[in-house]
Amino acid sequence: MIVISAEHVQQHLPMAQAIDLVTATMIDVAEGRAILPLRNVIEIGGDNRIGIMPGALSAGGLYGVKILSLFPGNPAKGLSSHIGAVVLFDPETGAPTAMVNADMITAIRTSAASAAATRALARADATRLSVIGTSEQAEFHIEAIAQVRPIAEVHIAGRSHAKAEGFAARMAERFPALTFHAAPSIQEAALRADILCTVTSATESILPADWVQPGTHVNAVGASVPFWQEIDSALIARAVTFVDYMPSALAQAKDVIDGLAKGLFDQAHLRGEIGTLFAGQVVGRSSDGEITLYRSLGVAAQDLACADHVQKAARAAGAQDQQL
Repeated sequence: MIVISAEHVQQHLPMAQAIDLVTATMIDVAEGRAILPLRNVIEIGGDNRIGIMPGALSAGGLYGVKILSLFPGNPAKGLSSHIGAVVLFDPETGAPTAMVNADMITAIRTSAASAAATRALARADATRLSVIGTSEQAEFHIEAIAQVRPIAEVHIAGRSHAKAEGFAARMAERFPALTFHAAPSIQEAALRADILCTVTSATESILPADWVQPGTHVNAVGASVPFWQEIDSALIARAVTFVDYMPSALAQAKDVIDGLAKGLFDQAHLRGEIGTLFAGQVVGRSSDGEITLYRSLGVAAQDLACADHVQKAARAAGAQDQQL
């Protein structure tokens, strides 16, 4: 078994490749070429949890599991809120073949999935990106979205204006071709957005539907467990909405679950899984005035495909097996 660090994940999985890889993987998911049990989440004290995400992709017999600690207080310590490992197995013997840093896999594949959805749904002339959140996901989303739309300015909103200012200053150094602004509020950031990404650890909605302007594309990424919510259910009702995996959305996305329960929309309102759009089976945006929304919970298929890509690249570069 080889062990692959965060540094080597980033080396072997550049964002452009990750976007294309996730696009192809989500077509496989939508067309039934994946086995994806629902994420199992266990409370381990306070707000901390551990998530277990097994899965299998029929193409190539790829299977494995992601085990991820969800510690929302970690960013204040300078650590990722998502820490763990993706373990891949040999389909012929069942032996583990690779343990891959899941922090970096998660950061890259999640932002790549948002970028793939943005490429398919955002207006072609979208130049203004607003990001709600100041975590590593915010940073990776800036990188990813800028690869699929001609982003010129980025508006940042966080839990406090001071955090937003500090993050915007750091991002201005990393992405000198972009102009960064620290928005005075989440509402102001939303009002200025052509593309809006919510990447927070919020447990209650922070984005009312009426803050989102006509023509905006929204990537709703936070709140990955059924008792947390990041966006209003009414926003889903307003938007042309796609999800990553329908069974997960119906069982584990509180904004979807509550919206259905309150009669704000029915299941038919959800346009479909994002892979059906990528495959050309359904229509996405039909006018510049529509709000489009991608509700991302994250699926193990994305982790497995990305980890397998990294494993193969690492072996090609000379990585050696280690004994357990």
